[in-house]
Amino acid sequence: MRKHLLLFFIFPYIFSCVSVKNSIYLQGDSLQKKEIKRINNIPYKLQVNDVLFIGITSNDESLVQIFSSQTSKNSYFSNYPIDDLGLIRIPNLGPINVLGYTTREVRKIIENELEKFIKKSSDIFVSVKLSGIKYTIIGEISKPGVQVVSQNKLSIIDAIAISGDITKDGNLKQVEVIRKSISGTEKFFIDLTTMNAFNSEVFYIRHNDIINITPSKKSSLNSWTDSLLPVSGIITLITSIMLIVNNT
Repeated sequence: MRKHLLLFFIFPYIFSCVSVKNSIYLQGDSLQKKEIKRINNIPYKLQVNDVLFIGITSNDESLVQIFSSQTSKNSYFSNYPIDDLGLIRIPNLGPINVLGYTTREVRKIIENELEKFIKKSSDIFVSVKLSGIKYTIIGEISKPGVQVVSQNKLSIIDAIAISGDITKDGNLKQVEVIRKSISGTEKFFIDLTTMNAFNSEVFYIRHNDIINITPSKKSSLNSWTDSLLPVSGIITLITSIMLIVNNT
């Protein structure tokens, strides 16, 4: 009988320990560089509604002024949304198709268009990049919603931290990442409780990713054990006192 009572008291503590282990990020030994897989560096291909930041710089101010009155000394820069046809419209250059291209390819396209106006391409410098990384985070997260971060690279850990961390009911072991591209939509899973998360192709998120923090299967059990712990603690204390009294 005493053994059964002991198991009853220990049971919630065992599951409490399991729950704590499943809520700790990046457990395990350090990874050597040679053990870390090469991050998937396939360049992002532009999609409709993306926004490009385009900068054009030259030592000759007159070369820059042909694009817009909104210039800053020898530089022109502006944000360009990609419309439903996959086009951006730069003054005097006309509509340019960028759908499905990388930012590097778009830079080359703009440089080629500029050669129609400029004799020496070395006289001008063009930069093209996304106007930040936009992602959507939903599910068991403190602050769900759409976030835009002014960085060129963002890990999923950073994205979660920006959104206030995963709730106690969230499942760190199977975080969903839904990635859209011009060829379709893919779903990936990443376990954030282990150092092997660094090897995942979705450890670094991409523009327009959707991060879904699913609820843990044991969330309801954890709630039950959490409520049981104070009660079992009191019963354990009373039982211990009774055993001491009986043995004296």
